[in-house]
Amino acid sequence: MKAAFYTQYGDPRVLSVKEVEKPTPKENEVLVRVYVTTVNRTDCANLTAKPFIMRFVNGLMKPKRQIPGTDFAGEIAAVGTKVKSFEVGDRVWGFGDQGICSQAEYLCLPEEKAMAHFPASLSYEQAAASVEGAHYACNFINKVKLAPGQKAIVNGATGAIGSALLQFLKYHELSVTAVCNTKNIERIKSLGADKIIDYTRQDFTDDDEKYDFVFDTVGKSTFGMCKPLLKDEGIYISSELGPGSQNIFLALFTPLLGGKKVIFPIPSDIKGSLTFIGRLVEKGKFMPVIDTTYPLENIAEAYRYVLTGQKTGNVVIRVQLPPH
Repeated sequence: MKAAFYTQYGDPRVLSVKEVEKPTPKENEVLVRVYVTTVNRTDCANLTAKPFIMRFVNGLMKPKRQIPGTDFAGEIAAVGTKVKSFEVGDRVWGFGDQGICSQAEYLCLPEEKAMAHFPASLSYEQAAASVEGAHYACNFINKVKLAPGQKAIVNGATGAIGSALLQFLKYHELSVTAVCNTKNIERIKSLGADKIIDYTRQDFTDDDEKYDFVFDTVGKSTFGMCKPLLKDEGIYISSELGPGSQNIFLALFTPLLGGKKVIFPIPSDIKGSLTFIGRLVEKGKFMPVIDTTYPLENIAEAYRYVLTGQKTGNVVIRVQLPPH
């Protein structure tokens, strides 16, 4: 089978596409024919081993898995003898932040891993684009108590996480201010934003409104910068560790002090996220934003683009053509 391949950490130049052995499922595994995957921020961290902590997860000196990829949408091609939840022909999506070798024509996963059937209304491209960023957006809202009428500001509303988070917050009936660039203003309006701040013209931290939540989905702010935006008991959540990993430490002691606090959204419960995302898709309350589609052969180019930080929503990789 064809697969993206790398043997050392680095920039996209370490990637190639080559023929490798097709995996064979064990008795508790399924074989997935991958039609679509994405290149996302998690993939880039796994490829570059940045931040350095990624090396403790994926291999200190070189990657344990030589085929990259964390998410997919595809079809069950074969099942092990003990598999009960899936059958050949099922349309499935899945995600694993430590890497599941999904940037390949086939992958094997244990039945109990974070994989599920996806809504029939989604194409394979839409399904793949509904996983990684949307899971992290779910993780943001699962860490707080949301109530209709609360106010939230989303920095990075055009990214995979931010565009999903905006839709999830509107589903929970919050008033949302979205921070984006000029070219994406109309797109963000279409996702339901109540107010938009164009970061090319205004620093969002200068906003004079007060918010229950500040969600920084691109990790380019700090608690100190955003603290004036928060109400007296407001909450700041960032997708990044922050300078000196400060967000972990702030999450430990700010709740003890009372008032404004930091919560660090350690990712968990991928299956729960897939269930929630699927339910919102079926209700017509969520649809992923797709920027660009690349063939598997151009995967290094896709990584280069994602690493610029300029993508809107998701960058999709078409691994092979799905059935019509």
